[in-house]
Amino acid sequence: MQAWHVQHIVSQLLARNPDRRIVVAVLGLAVLLLAVAATQRGTEYDEGYTLLLTTGHARPVWPSEPASAAALRATVAGTSDLGAIAGDLRTGDVHPPLYFWTLSLWQRLAGGGTVAARGLSVLFGVGALALVGVIARLGALPPAAAMLLTLGCYGFAYVSHIARGFALAQVLTLGGVAMIVAATGRDKPARARALTLAIGGGALLGAAVLSNYLAAFIGAATLVWLLWRSPRLFAGGVLAFAACLPAALSFFIDQRGSRAGQFPAFDAIAAVARLAQYAAGAVFGALPLYAPGVARPVVAAALAAALAALFMVIVARWRHFGAPATNVLLALAAAAPPLGLLTLGLAFDTTPIELRYLAFATPFVSLLLAGAILSLGRRGPMLLACVVAIQAASIAGLLTRPESAQPQRAAARAAAALAGPDGLVLVAFGHDGVGVTYPFVAESPDATRLLVVPSGADAAWIARRTAPYPRAVVARLGLDTDSRAALAAIESGFAADRCWRVAAEAANLVAFIRFC
Repeated sequence: MQAWHVQHIVSQLLARNPDRRIVVAVLGLAVLLLAVAATQRGTEYDEGYTLLLTTGHARPVWPSEPASAAALRATVAGTSDLGAIAGDLRTGDVHPPLYFWTLSLWQRLAGGGTVAARGLSVLFGVGALALVGVIARLGALPPAAAMLLTLGCYGFAYVSHIARGFALAQVLTLGGVAMIVAATGRDKPARARALTLAIGGGALLGAAVLSNYLAAFIGAATLVWLLWRSPRLFAGGVLAFAACLPAALSFFIDQRGSRAGQFPAFDAIAAVARLAQYAAGAVFGALPLYAPGVARPVVAAALAAALAALFMVIVARWRHFGAPATNVLLALAAAAPPLGLLTLGLAFDTTPIELRYLAFATPFVSLLLAGAILSLGRRGPMLLACVVAIQAASIAGLLTRPESAQPQRAAARAAAALAGPDGLVLVAFGHDGVGVTYPFVAESPDATRLLVVPSGADAAWIARRTAPYPRAVVARLGLDTDSRAALAAIESGFAADRCWRVAAEAANLVAFIRFC
């Protein structure tokens, strides 16, 4: 057996037909990294909507009296049937149903809670990575390098472990692209098989839209490419894709007013700047945030220069790697999410640009980059090592740095420590009792006494419920407009009560002690 020293591993990463062991090793690394992220990162704002929707408590009614965290979690436990999930989505959400239906079925096998729900996303993420390897083989690109670069993209790793519909949409999209590339491949599949592949690919692209509406951008780009490559196959693919759209459109129409004001109004310059920032973040993560304040602009500029250089490598080596027609598809698919978001913003006067939305583009960027690096000959291994090193630092930050995590877990644990066994922790109800409240409740130790403070609660309401406790800790989680308003009212109530004084302040927390 050939020794697997560093030079051999790098050569296998850049090979068009690598040793199967190197591909398996990349998939094994993906399982490890995504599983660690799923188990070690705290529950997030949007995951609250996922977890409550699938238990039948889309808009929970929290107790108006103090209760332990374990008791509060028990009030929102349970299961929900597929029809109820669909009804809740139509009346109070902005997402299609396929992911939530799939997760509901998964929870009956794996159980409830954040980690179990994230396990499904990890499976989808590993499947998506395997499909990146399939597309690379079909496009004469190095599969192992493409997979490793995709895994290293912060945006891909992020959406491949959180309990939201992005990972399912990603694996369906990549499956659709792989089938359509295979239908038009160089091995000239038989006419009936090619048509079957095109229809299957269109159906998967349509199903991706039923998991996340934004998957439509890549679906449309892929079908435009298929029209250019083979009008005959396009007819089958577009009909299969279109068959899924009426269901998605019916949900979209019902939900169109559910999240008014979620994003700022559209401004072209601000939108392009935000797009560039998050596109860079989707590939290289939040590395500037980890640097000391004075060094942040330097790190940001260096990463921007690195990304620009990588883009120029792809452009300069365009004619020297992969299958030319497939490269065009990859470029269209990489450009579709940012261009689609700009078009969406212009059409609806909003700026719907977030890093996780741009994660859809990362596999296609990675495929092109892997091909360009392969074409550089002896310089390729060094460039690959540099890119992977930057990405490794980015993923390490995702797993370990507080700047890459939402504050609910850290705040919940610190609040429990400050309150002690006989204190009370107050958390704002927020906009709807989900995004702010549920992650904090989910991450609190079982015995922590919690009080969910509803919007509009006055000082007298709070005073009656905090009177029995010698200490009170307010979680300063102003994560939406309603929670920020509630926090101001809560703290002003404590300040006006002569029996309470500030005992300690920490990140996202303020502790009061009763001395009357």
